[in-house]
Amino acid sequence: MKKLALTLALATTLGLTGCANQDIFSGDVYTGSQAKEARSISYGKIVSVRDVKIQAQSEGIIGGLGGGAIGGILGSTVGGGKGQDIATAVGAIAGAVVGNKAEQKVNQVASMELVIRKDNGQEIVVVQKKEAGFLPGKRVRIVGSSSDLNVSLL
Repeated sequence: MKKLALTLALATTLGLTGCANQDIFSGDVYTGSQAKEARSISYGKIVSVRDVKIQAQSEGIIGGLGGGAIGGILGSTVGGGKGQDIATAVGAIAGAVVGNKAEQKVNQVASMELVIRKDNGQEIVVVQKKEAGFLPGKRVRIVGSSSDLNVSLL
């Protein structure tokens, strides 16, 4: 019963790794340091849109530890003696690898790569969280500098 409770607790922890704030990659979200700051503004037209993914920061710690613990618990239920010890170790290692990969996958954000032709003729590429309405030919407002842009529809 204790193993089941621990397994459920770890599974819940792994599930929560996907609850990281992914809205920070949206064109409608500004960081606290961007508030009350004068920012440049320009306008343009979307040339093309391509689906991409943003890999959010992930240390893999929660997924790796949680997966390792679950794998170890499951491995410990196999066999007995030295065989059980080996199954526990193999389960822990396999669980850690799978948990780490699962955490990385959960921390990917569906995004879009926008090629924008600014009114001055310059073309730029901006990647941000996928949002409805961004289509080739649509006019956009570009706020910020080259390393820190927010794009929104007009």
